[in-house]
Amino acid sequence: MDKNIGEQLNKAYEAYRQACVDRDHAVKELQQKTENYMQQIREQQEEIELQNSIIAKLKSQLAALNANR
Repeated sequence: MDKNIGEQLNKAYEAYRQACVDRDHAVKELQQKTENYMQQIREQQEEIELQNSIIAKLKSQLAALNANR
């Protein structure tokens, strides 16, 4: 009977250990994806700022051309 309980405990411990490994892997993967998404967001925000500055320059050039007419 003791051998059977020991085997059950070993199986339970191994299942717990594997669940912890899986959890840690999932957490790392989520952190990496979050970092990647944050980097993409920063890059897109920089691109938006650049596009907005180009639009502002073009609007001022258009206003100057319209004023000269």
